[in-house]
Amino acid sequence: MMIRPTNCDDLPAVMSLYEYSRSLMRKNGNFTQWINGYPSEELIRTEIADGHSFVGVDEYGEIVVTFCLIIGEDPTYRVIYGGEWLNDEPYGVIHRMATSGKQKGVGELCFNWCLERCKNIRVDTHLDNHAMQHILLKLGFVYCGIIHVADGTERLAYQKVR
Repeated sequence: MMIRPTNCDDLPAVMSLYEYSRSLMRKNGNFTQWINGYPSEELIRTEIADGHSFVGVDEYGEIVVTFCLIIGEDPTYRVIYGGEWLNDEPYGVIHRMATSGKQKGVGELCFNWCLERCKNIRVDTHLDNHAMQHILLKLGFVYCGIIHVADGTERLAYQKVR
C-alpha cells in the first residue's frame, strides 16, 4: 500500500470510506461516533488544503484507507483527566481514520507510517469504538486518560513514543 496526500479528486472515494466506517460502527454498537454528517466534505476539503489529509492506495489504485495527521499541538489535548500524557514533547495527532474493510492491517500500516514521520503520536477515540481501542493497544499505544473535544464530549486518549 502506498500512502499519499489526499487530493480533491479523491473526495468521492474518501467520503465513501467514511460512510462505510459509520455503518460498521453502528453494526458494532457504536451509535454516537461520526453522527450528523461528520466528518463533512467541507472539513475534508479544509484538511486537504492544509496538507493534513492522507489516503492509502492498494496495488490496484483503489483508495482503501483515509486519515488525518496533524503535526503540532491539538487544543483539545491541553487538559487530560484521570491520567497524564507520557511526555510534553512536540507531537502529532491522528484523526478520522476510515477504511474500506477490503484489506486487513491497513490501520497498522497507517499508524506506523505516521510514527515514521513523527516519533510522538497522540490519538483519541470514542468509548464505544472498541475496534480502534484494540488496534491502539495492539500497536503499543498507552492509554493516558480522558480528553474533551470541542463539543464537550469525552474521548479516550492514547499516546505512543517511537
